[in-house]
Amino acid sequence: MAAAAATLIGLLFVVITLAAERKLAETSKIPVYLTPTIIYFLSVLLLPAVLTFPTHSRFTADFCICLVGVVGLVYSGTLFVKRGGYYDLHDRVAYAAWPFAAYGLVVSGGVLFLHDTQRGLTLVAVAMLLLLAVAIRNSWAIAIDAASTHPDGH
Repeated sequence: MAAAAATLIGLLFVVITLAAERKLAETSKIPVYLTPTIIYFLSVLLLPAVLTFPTHSRFTADFCICLVGVVGLVYSGTLFVKRGGYYDLHDRVAYAAWPFAAYGLVVSGGVLFLHDTQRGLTLVAVAMLLLLAVAIRNSWAIAIDAASTHPDGH
């Protein structure tokens, strides 16, 4: 999962290059869509990497899981309530609501991890897959939009 996230982050830089030729007015919307997608890929890359540290105790591993989940809940929650960025409700769901649900699963998995390690980590893995799927969907939408818009706006 982490390798897929790292690869897709690299591909998003190709999308940025494609979008660089767009009109300035259209370019201002790119960070609204691109930044959350990068954050979601980084979460999928960061959490498994941090959990592979051999010196983790059960408490520190759980702390890392819950920390990533809570920070993600706050980030995606603020995106959902922020009115100024997205074009319509569909975008707010794809860029904020689904990730909010995934981060909620991460927190739930972290809490469950203390009582049942295997089930807790399974829930975290499901959440990471959901986050990866959402980020891939959002990357695809960004790439299609960047590739289908010509520099002259037609």
